[in-house]
Formats: sequence, C-alpha cells, structure tokens
Amino acid sequence: MVRKLKFHEQKLLKKVDFFNWKETNNLNEVKVMRKYNVQKREDYTTYNKLSRNIRELAGKIAEIDAKHPFRTEMSALLLEKLYVMGLIATKWDLENASKLSASTFCRRRLPVVLLRSKMAENISQATQLIEHGHVRVGAEVVKDPAFLVPRTLEDFVTWVDGSAIRKHVLEYNDMRDDFEL
Repeated sequence: MVRKLKFHEQKLLKKVDFFNWKETNNLNEVKVMRKYNVQKREDYTTYNKLSRNIRELAGKIAEIDAKHPFRTEMSALLLEKLYVMGLIATKWDLENASKLSASTFCRRRLPVVLLRSKMAENISQATQLIEHGHVRVGAEVVKDPAFLVPRTLEDFVTWVDGSAIRKHVLEYNDMRDDFEL
C-alpha cells in the first residue's frame, strides 16, 4: 500500500491524475529531437503528421492503375513538390515518398543546413546563432530554428550584413574589404 501524501505533496500533485497517466516510451522521438536539436515537441509532432499524410497520399496514388493519366499527373505533382522542398533526392520514384519520416523534415531545418554548410560547429551552436539573429535566408533575417529551408534557398543562407561573425569570417578568409566599417 502507498503511504498517505503529506500536505505539501498533495498541493504539488493536485493537478496530476495518476489513474489516467500516459507515459511516453517513444525512444525514437527523443532520439530524433536530441539529434536535430528540436526544442518543441509540437514541431516534432507536426513533422510526424506531415510525413504520415504524405506516406498515405503516396500509398493512395500507388493504388491507382499505373497507366491512368490521373496517377501520372498527381504523382508528378507530389514528387515535384517533395523534391523542391528537399525531402527526396530524386523526383522519379514514388517509392521515395512512401519512405518519408519526421527526421527527413528535421534535416531541412535551418540549424542542420548551417551545420552541413560548415557555418557552425555543432547543432546547438547553430540554433543559438539563429535565435540571436545572425543568420539570414535570402533577404530575410530568420530567428526561428524551425524554419524549413527549401532546396532553392539553400545557397542563399548567409550571415547578416552587420554581423560581427561575418566580419570575423571575412577577415579569416582574407576577403574583408578595408572600406567596410
């Protein structure tokens, strides 16, 4: 039998329901969130739902007759969209779309792109640089580490113009202009 809770323990555990307790034993979720430094669980669940919807859609398209024009049109549209987003490597096989997972979305996050382009040493440092406003994608300064970088914008990830980090990088590479302040 369990002992009776003391007053302060009752106060602390007043809103906790031990009878309907849901324990999360999803180790894969924890592993992916730690590997890609996903801070919000809502982001991971969103990626999981998106990947599940894409897999279901790819399965439904695959069930249609291979020679039907609707199947070829829809599979081409789906594969083109996934390729532009950078979620699949080639846009020729519908099988790639049925293998998507939440980690494929996590690989397109801005901190991972920074790490891949060697702009940061580790993923937590990349996340910190983004949150502090040192990185821009195209013309926009991005402060959200959950920003998904499409394949077309991957080459436009740079430092903010007035950033001290940019000055240090240019100075290190002997590319800094003396005219700049």
